[in-house]
Order: sequence, then structure tokens, then C-alpha cells
Amino acid sequence: MLDVRRLKVLRAVVTSGSVTAAAANLGYTPSAISQQVAALEKQAGVALLERVGRGVRPTAAGQLLTEHAAVIGRQVAAAETALADLREGRTGRLAIRYFTTVGSSVVAPALARLREEFPGVRIDLRMTDPDDPLPEVTQGHADLAIVVRPHGRMHDGLHLVHLLDDAYRVVLPKRHRFESKRVIDLGDLADESWVGSELPGTCLDTVLDACAAAGFSPDFAVESGDYATAQGFVAAGLGVSLVPDMGLVSRHPGVVVRKVRNPEPVRAIHAAVRETSLGQPALQGLLRALKAAAAH
Repeated sequence: MLDVRRLKVLRAVVTSGSVTAAAANLGYTPSAISQQVAALEKQAGVALLERVGRGVRPTAAGQLLTEHAAVIGRQVAAAETALADLREGRTGRLAIRYFTTVGSSVVAPALARLREEFPGVRIDLRMTDPDDPLPEVTQGHADLAIVVRPHGRMHDGLHLVHLLDDAYRVVLPKRHRFESKRVIDLGDLADESWVGSELPGTCLDTVLDACAAAGFSPDFAVESGDYATAQGFVAAGLGVSLVPDMGLVSRHPGVVVRKVRNPEPVRAIHAAVRETSLGQPALQGLLRALKAAAAH
């Protein structure tokens, strides 16, 4: 295999016309240049230079390698420029995973801000369940995922950045006996029929843990993994439900929403990234943008 550094030396000799001139241009001694050319000729198995007066000129093989050395030099320079652009966040790609309720209120404004700061970075944005995307991040298929995870829970190789706490509200049918209350104790709902609003996973665990802390296990008459559908079932009088605040952007006209306490269920929303990726400027910019959007 030909040595790229020796090809660079050969090109310097050919373009400058002599070993002495090439040595002066490269900051080497003439003997060091001659040794590099001799080593390259040994690798090539053919003479690369021939003497002409006080200078040298390339043989056919030497001219061929000199032309290739010029191409290699341009490619190396282009690679160094591309690497610098990637390192500084001027180019690249970010794969992001998110779930429905953070899309319009958090992810969308964050990406708008990111595009202003890093216009050359391409975005691969896909929606997923809040419990699913961690393996994609750990395996390198995604750079960042918005997830629901309890405060303080650690994951090997991952860094969790807290974005916001999303409190659950109780959704009641209109003319419910608790409609006049502004805040409802969770335990007062123990005897109600329930409409499930969450699929199995961390979000449902948040609801079940809060009910357990209030001393009961909810009796689910209807199960639904969709907040809008759950509100429809509540409006039809099939039960009450707990829905996170961010899931109540569009409210069904047949329900009332009230705060709940003792305890108030809260799902903690985080951005998950690999610890080894934290130094990427574009990823840092995205985290800043997500935190700013979550704060509003």
C-alpha cells in the first residue's frame, strides 16, 4: 500500500523541480526527501524520478502517482473541511423521536429555533410512544428522544435532561357530583367507574401509582390509549379519567376538567441523549431549544 505522506513528498519534488527546492518548501532536509522518495519507489516497485541536469523530472510512473497525489490532496482537504463543519455543527443530521402531546407545544418551536441556529443540520423527526425510544438512542439509531421517566431514574450510557412536569387533571362528565369543586381529592374518586387514557407503560404507571397512594385501584370500565377518545367516553357518562394537562389542548364540550390532589399525579418529561454525544454543538443547541420551549 502506498504511503500518502510519501505521495505528498513526491508531488512536492515534481512540482518544484528538484529535491533541494522540495526540501526547502516542506521544511525537511534534502536527505530526508530523498529517503522518502526512495521508500516510495520501493513500495511502487519502479523508478519515479530521473535526473535532468541539476534537477529531476518524473518518470511515467512518477507522473501517474503525482497526478493521483493531487487528487488525494484535494480529497483530504475536503474531508478535513467537512469534518470541521460537522464538528462545529454547521452540517450533519439529528435523528429525533417524540410523542404526540409534546409535538406542537415543545418540539415544533424548538426545531424552529434550532433551524435558525444550525441551518445546515438535517432533521430526521419521527413520532413514537413515550416508552419506546430509549433503545433507539442507546443503539445509536436516534440522537435524542423525548421520554417520560421518573425523576432520578438512571440509565447506563444515557443522559436525561428534565424538560417539564406535566400534571394530570381529572376529567368528569358534565353535571357530575364533583363539578362544582375546583380541586378534587384523588381518593374521592375511588368508587367511580374509570376510563383509561393511557397505554401500558410509564404514563399508566404514573396514574396507577398515584391511585395506590390514595388508597385504591381504579376500576376501569373502558380502556383507551388516546386522550381525545377518553374524553369522548367520559362525556358519554362511562366514567371519569385522568389526562395530562398537555393532552387537554382540545377539550370535549361534554366534559369538565379539574385539578386533583393528595396526590397530584405528574409525569416527568425528559430529553434522553447518549452521554458520548453531549459534546455535539447541534445537539447542545437542540437541548437548549427544547428547554426554552418547555419553559413557555
